Amino acid sequence: MEFNLMAFVDNLYYMGVGMLSILIVIGIIIAVTMVLNKITGGKKKK
Repeated sequence: MEFNLMAFVDNLYYMGVGMLSILIVIGIIIAVTMVLNKITGGKKKK
């Protein structure tokens, strides 16, 4: 098995874009969940 260092370095860009995309999607999911919780959450009775 041969390891091509330049191919690995060239693919780091695509790996970074993929990880950034995953981070953005997770952030959107968290934001939507928080908004839905604020909208649908009833007032707490004591």
